[in-house]
Amino acid sequence: MTGLVPDVWRVVARHDEAPAVVTLDLAPAAGRPPPFRPAQVNMLCLPGVGEVPISVSSDPQQPAWRSHTIRAAGPVTSALWALGPGDDVGVRGPYGTSWECEAAEGCDVVMVAGGIGLAPLRSALMTVARHRNRYDRVLLLVGACTPADVIFAADFERWRTRDIDVRVTVDHADASWTGPVGLVTDLLAAVEIGESRTAVWMCGPDRMMQTVGAAVVGRGVAAPCVRLALERNMCCAVALCGHCQLGPLLVCRDGPVVTYDRVAAFYAVAEV
Repeated sequence: MTGLVPDVWRVVARHDEAPAVVTLDLAPAAGRPPPFRPAQVNMLCLPGVGEVPISVSSDPQQPAWRSHTIRAAGPVTSALWALGPGDDVGVRGPYGTSWECEAAEGCDVVMVAGGIGLAPLRSALMTVARHRNRYDRVLLLVGACTPADVIFAADFERWRTRDIDVRVTVDHADASWTGPVGLVTDLLAAVEIGESRTAVWMCGPDRMMQTVGAAVVGRGVAAPCVRLALERNMCCAVALCGHCQLGPLLVCRDGPVVTYDRVAAFYAVAEV
């Protein structure tokens, strides 16, 4: 539902992704989950603990459940992280804007993910992979702190078989790592980006998105074609409380996905 009263959903499966990161597959206690668009969020609630917005990270075509990827970072997310099959969760949603995959058809698509920022992009990747012939070049750049922090690694080869160029880097390598070491923005610097018909989607730390947005716009990508998923905490999720306000934007109403031109001024102020 999309009001203020949560429905009861149940954990049907748990997948440990990385240290302190888990994906929970949730299904309604009755009926089917409502449809969602890639990057939309659900509000997950534990009575007596609290409520947090978590993006849906599963395939939009999966009819029976919705996956939510959660990093234990505070009281509510830590309590959610500890759940297992059979546990109940309150769910409201879905809410918010999406990556608008259809609008990018016929374009190159460059996705940039920092850490758990890959979760809001995962459903878009599944959508693009299903309709791969509708897009030109598709590139996924992933950055993580360590090899152990890379999430959804099992998906990478499946996406590569669908002609999606997946490149991964880590900040700190161990003896098992044979890939690049450095920031995800270093991967971006080595990518050729066309000035027209390129869509850039990104999610990660604010500093990463600030750097990526400025870089691709500086290389000729139109700012309205650059989209980012904001990670501001929502409370009501229906544009009543103002808790998620960012300047004139309310993330629950105007986001989580917004175009770079709508936030570039905020990033410029933060840089000063």
